[in-house]
Amino acid sequence: MITPWYKQFWPWFLIALPATVVVASLVTFTLFSMNSVSLVAEDYYKKGKGINVDLSKLKVADQLGISAQLSSSEEAIAVALDKGQLETFPALKVHLQHRTLERKDVNVMVNPNQAGIYHLDLAEPISGPWFIEVSSFDKQWKVHGRVNFPLSNTLTLSGKQ
Repeated sequence: MITPWYKQFWPWFLIALPATVVVASLVTFTLFSMNSVSLVAEDYYKKGKGINVDLSKLKVADQLGISAQLSSSEEAIAVALDKGQLETFPALKVHLQHRTLERKDVNVMVNPNQAGIYHLDLAEPISGPWFIEVSSFDKQWKVHGRVNFPLSNTLTLSGKQ
C-alpha cells in the first residue's frame, strides 16, 4: 500500500526549506525598510562645499572671542554664552546631532533669560555621544564641540578647530 505524497515527510521537508527562506527574506526586507539609516548623504558634494563656509563661521567666533559653556540635567540643557565682543546676547540656534540616527536630532532657537543663560528643554532624556553646534540666529558665527551626555561638569564650546 502506497501513501499519497502529501502524507509523507520528505516532500513537506523539501517544501519547508525554500518557504522558510522566503519568509525570512520578507521579514528582513520589512525591518530594513522601516528602519532605514541615513549615513550617506545624496548631495555629498554640496555638503562638502558647505564645510568651508562653516569653517569661516568658526573663525569669526574665534576672532570675536565667543564661547559657550554647556551644562545639562536629564530634562534640560543650559548654555551660558560668553559673548566676547558682541554688544547683546543674541537669539541662538542650537543643533544637537546624533551620531547615526537623524530622527533623534534636535534643532531649536532659544532666547536668553535675565541672567543671559539659554535653556533648552528636552522632550526625552538624551545620553551618549552627540555633536553640538551653537550659532547666532543670523548664522554669522558658530561654536561647536562633541559631548557625551549626561554631563558631569560644564563643557566649553569654542570656534577653535
